[in-house]
Amino acid sequence: MADPILLVTGTSSGIGLATAVEAARRGFRVVATMRDPEKSGPLREAAAAAGVEVDVQPLDVTDQESIDACLAYVRSTYGGLDGLVNNAGAGHLGTIEVESVAAVRAVMEVNFFGVVATTKAALPLLRERGGRLLTVSSVGGVVGQPFNEAYCAAKFAVEGFMESLTPVAAPLGVRVTVVEPGAVRTEFVASVQAQEALPVAGTPYAPLLDAYLARTAAAFDPSAAQTADGVAEVIVATLLDPEPAARVQTSEAARRFAGVKLSDLDGAHVQHVTAHWVAGD
Repeated sequence: MADPILLVTGTSSGIGLATAVEAARRGFRVVATMRDPEKSGPLREAAAAAGVEVDVQPLDVTDQESIDACLAYVRSTYGGLDGLVNNAGAGHLGTIEVESVAAVRAVMEVNFFGVVATTKAALPLLRERGGRLLTVSSVGGVVGQPFNEAYCAAKFAVEGFMESLTPVAAPLGVRVTVVEPGAVRTEFVASVQAQEALPVAGTPYAPLLDAYLARTAAAFDPSAAQTADGVAEVIVATLLDPEPAARVQTSEAARRFAGVKLSDLDGAHVQHVTAHWVAGD
């Protein structure tokens, strides 16, 4: 189909920005959404540098009126939708004894219910055109990780939701895929900023958090972590694949890490791996 219409959420930075530009470069007409379009400067600059255009529109995945307005705009402007990339989300560090249940609910609202609400609104349009539904999850949606309880819970929920939806949507012409990046250079800073508010000083959790952050800083070092552009290339290739997989990792490191869990029937292997992350060794 010429100029298929693609909606991408969370495009103000990182993976979403890179995906919007790469998709436009590969022939999609991209509706690039973000909560605050006034923050679209980096996206517009990247699109201009690539010689492509994107249609920047407001969309807050935690606001039903915003979701409905955006999908109504897509229908009225383009007549339909060929693909949705659920990318909007937020990182979070915490552990339940020293943070509020409200904080956990907020993480679920953005990273899980935002995906659910946007998917629900888009499905009628995707069914009409036999479209693609792609959701950016994480290896954290497969392997639970220290101090990522709420974030991993949200991503686990996303994976379960999409895995269950896949066989229901397929007979109606909608192909569903979850994409699982590993460490990506754009994401660690947000996690570090989140941990600044984590009140662990003087608690038994403090040395565990220090060890975790040291390990994670190494994983997100530019020499080790994948780029947002690299993830975007995998996402767009998956959108263009005539027979996309239901689960796609974006790098060999992500495949190895996800494989730890997917072949770990009793959970012992995962616990062996992640225990070292907080042991400082």
